[in-house]
Formats: sequence, structure tokens, C-alpha cells
Amino acid sequence: MAKARKDLKGRALWKGECQRASDKRYVYTYTDTYGKRRSVYASDLADLRKKEQELMKDQFDGIDSVKARNITLNHMFERYIATKYDLRPNTFHTYKYLYGHYVGDVLGKKKLADLRYADMVHFYFYLIEEKKLKVRTVEYIHIILHSVFEMAIKDEVIRQNPTQGIMAQVKKKTGYSRETKDPLTVAQQQKFMNFTANDPVHVKYVPLFTLYLGTGCRMGEALGLRWVDVDFENRVIHITHAAKYRPGTDDKAQWTITEPKTKAGIRDIPMIDQVYDALKAEYKAQQERGFPTPTISGMTGFIFVNEEGRLRSPEAINRAIDTITRWCNKEEEQKAQEESREPIIIPHFSCHVFRHTFCTRFCENETNIKVIQEIMGHANISITMDIYAKATEEKKKQALDELSKNLKIF
Repeated sequence: MAKARKDLKGRALWKGECQRASDKRYVYTYTDTYGKRRSVYASDLADLRKKEQELMKDQFDGIDSVKARNITLNHMFERYIATKYDLRPNTFHTYKYLYGHYVGDVLGKKKLADLRYADMVHFYFYLIEEKKLKVRTVEYIHIILHSVFEMAIKDEVIRQNPTQGIMAQVKKKTGYSRETKDPLTVAQQQKFMNFTANDPVHVKYVPLFTLYLGTGCRMGEALGLRWVDVDFENRVIHITHAAKYRPGTDDKAQWTITEPKTKAGIRDIPMIDQVYDALKAEYKAQQERGFPTPTISGMTGFIFVNEEGRLRSPEAINRAIDTITRWCNKEEEQKAQEESREPIIIPHFSCHVFRHTFCTRFCENETNIKVIQEIMGHANISITMDIYAKATEEKKKQALDELSKNLKIF
């Protein structure tokens, strides 16, 4: 009978185990799934056997321990992004930018097998507290990392996803909730547009703002509109693409033409009278002064172009909205004081609120949810339903307020 091998303390060692006399370290030698001899090391016997148990569990679960020890997060991300054939170009570049800018140099060189839940929690709060990222941006980074680790699980490199459940913890600790901006009320909307139409500095934005409030187009969909997309005869606007803006020093690289946000974004929107009149007036004005000729992704004939012959940037539009709002509110406060009434104050808002406002007005006047969904280009009807529910709730309140004036119960 073979004599049991023992360590320097006289303890019996298992098959494959030994203790080196030179440095007293323990070694476990085994054959991997590829037939190669591998070794793991530990400073004491308990640690060595813990590693042996992990190896056995990996083999039982089909986990490739060799890959797990050698594949870095950077390597796994490259494998992941190479398989995302269905990503839109803008989403692809966003993923690459966020990972490269915030993850690659900090965690990217670490082995997948070495990354634990605690490491990822620390990293997420590092992004918020040290890098000053908003929770919403960290959520985008989380989507990427969670997907990368999920691929590693499917490739049998790791057993568990170390990012699982982290965002819930982050949101709870930071008190984050994804808020949606309230739409403008009818009074606020009219106050804003009337002020804009009578302001010589910002009157140039009336056609664009009218389009937003009368169609619910997304910002890029409206900025990408060309005259050939407007069918005056049938009073229809064809949404087939969107303009995407990227800040930079090279003017030619700032704009690209992409597909709408979702497949549902490709749609036809009938023109209401005010939209029709605004676009007709703009077309006539451009006829008289000459049509601008910027070319983006091979396309020309864009409608909303600034004085320099380029598309109006999102930053410029939001700055204009902010200035108009401040000037309008200042004027309204003075008038309200003179007339001894409460002022109609317009809240601070961005261009996207125009879309939300249109959808709310539409929901207040239309009961067919599918019609609303198609006009808005919502891929998921739950988005439409959420806005519809809020709009109709307000209408119910108004109806009961009116009823209370006339109804005498006793």
C-alpha cells in the first residue's frame, strides 16, 4: 500500500497535493479539460483545499477555470461588442465610448474571475462620487457591463454575474427615481408660443416649435426633415430618418443621418392646420431668400437651418427655449402684478417636453390608443398608456371640478 504523502507538520496530503521545502508553499497539480497539467498555490493547506473545491465545482458546472483566470474584462467586452450586429450605429458608438472612457482603464485589465459583487458596487459609486456621473449615465454603463458578464456566463467562463442587483442598491442609496418632466399646460404652451411669435430675436423658431407641438416629433426627427419629406398636397409629413448631432470642432463631422429611434419611428404624420400654415410660410420665405444647401450623409434640402447655413444644434434650441422662458416669465410677472392676478409661470424645460406636451394634448382628445401610438412612433404601447393614463386622470379631475359647480347632492 502506497505511503500517504505528508506536509512539514505531519498532516496527510491528498492526491495531487504537495508542500515545497524551499518556501513551504502548498501546491495542487491537476489536469485541465485540454489535457494540460496545471497547478494552483496557497500559503496554507486550508486555502489550497478551498481552491481545490472551487476547481472541482467549476469542472462539475462546466466552467472553464483556465479561461476565467486569463480572460480580462477588456477582452470579454471586445468579444461582446463584436457580436452586436443588431446595434444601431449610434448605440454601438455610445457603448464603445462609455466603456472606453469610464471602464477600460479602471477595471478592464482585471481578470473576470477576480471581479466580485463588492468590487462592482465600489466601482459604480466611484463613478458617481469621484467621476461625478449622473445615476442615469451609470445605468447605461451598467447595461453594458451586465451584458458582458452575461456573455461570460454563457461562454462558461464565470458562474455568476457580479453586477446582478447593483443598480437597485445604487438607486436606493442615492434616492434616484427616473422622473418624467411634466408637459406644459394649455395656458403655458400658448403663453410661450405667443411670446416667441412676438419676439423679434426668437420669432425664427416659430416654425420649428409649431412642428414640435403639432406633430410630437422627436428632436432629431424634426431637424432631419427635408422639404421632400413634406407632402403639402396630401398634408402629410413622412418620418423616415433623423439627424444625429455630435459636438466637435469639425463641422462636417457634427451631423449624421440615422434611422429613427425605433422601427415604429418610421411613420406618416398628418399635418394639422397650424403646422401646415407654418411650413407653408417657411417654404415661401426660403423661396424668396434662397434655399440653404447643407449636405449631410448625402442628403440636402433640410428645412430647419440657421443663419450660417447649418442645421440648428440641440444646444442652440435648448438655449433659445431657456431664454424665451426667462424673458416670458419676467414679462408675465409684471403684467400679473399690474392686473392683480396670479401669473402663468412657464417651468424650465428642454425641447423634449414639446413632444411630451403634444402627446398629452393628443391623449386628452383621442381615445384610440393605437392611433396615438402610431403617430408618436412609440415602439411599446406601455409608454403611450402611461401618458394616456396621466392625461385622462387630469381630464377626470377637471370634469369633476366642473360637475361640483352645478351638482347639488342635498
